[in-house]
Amino acid sequence: MTEPAPSVRPELDAFDQLLETEPAETRGAASAASAKTVAHEAASGVEASPSLSQFVDGIGLYRDPIACAVLAGAGLGALGVFVVLRRAVFVTATLSQAAGLGVVLAFFLEIQCGLQLPPLACALTTTLACAFLLGVRPRRLSQETAVAFVYLAASALVVLLGARIAQEAHDVAAILFGTAVLVRPEDVLWVLGGTLSAAAMLAALTRPLLFAGFDRDGARVQGLPVRRLELAFWSVFALEVSVATRALGALPVFAFAVLPATAGLLCARRLPGVMAVAVAAGALSGGLGYLCAFLLELPVGASQAALAAALVPLAWMLRRARA
Repeated sequence: MTEPAPSVRPELDAFDQLLETEPAETRGAASAASAKTVAHEAASGVEASPSLSQFVDGIGLYRDPIACAVLAGAGLGALGVFVVLRRAVFVTATLSQAAGLGVVLAFFLEIQCGLQLPPLACALTTTLACAFLLGVRPRRLSQETAVAFVYLAASALVVLLGARIAQEAHDVAAILFGTAVLVRPEDVLWVLGGTLSAAAMLAALTRPLLFAGFDRDGARVQGLPVRRLELAFWSVFALEVSVATRALGALPVFAFAVLPATAGLLCARRLPGVMAVAVAAGALSGGLGYLCAFLLELPVGASQAALAAALVPLAWMLRRARA
């Protein structure tokens, strides 16, 4: 198997080095928790299940993944309200595929052409390019058709380019989807930047985005720059999706972009209430989903997505109870 070039290798080794760079007190707490578990197993002869006290003892190891999941859940929950209202929920999957195209392209250019580009930068570039295509689509082209076109084109290019770098397929998956268990500090900063960008855009453009999403022609008559509004929204959404997918994986990101917003729309009647419920549900799914995965020994991303899904019928039942 061909060794990745130096510009790619740090990405592949980051998670292996993460535990070694943890503070001594964090490693000590984790070691103490492990020692307690071993002693308990030796005394009882039965394998002990993870406990809340062990989670608290090793919180230094889980701080960054939980912070990243909470930030991504909150940001994608808020943006997801407008995605769901536009009936464009599969845009998230399309942009994730575009991020995959960027990573594959970075490997292809480095292996075939000797051009070294950071995979994350390429993923951001291709994702933003696809968001631009969605934002400036012709008026005769529906949203669903534009999403299908971008998804199919990105998928085809991933397969074609991937055939030339088949030996690096595992490394591509590692760089693109990361892991929800160990998250690097720089991933937290990227997700924080994406969430702050989403908050700033929504604070300034909530009403125009809502108007343009419901009635594009009416918004044009009122003088709103509909095309620029759509471009700004999908660009910020693409930024959040790409950095969150890199840190957490595709499944929880897709869940955070759709399910918290659905819970908000089922639970509240006015937009401020919908936004508040969506943000809270997204953040709760990210943080509490990680805790549930630890205690029940389940995959982290799937646990976060399952918790977000469980909040949807709960929101519906709360609305029925109030009615």
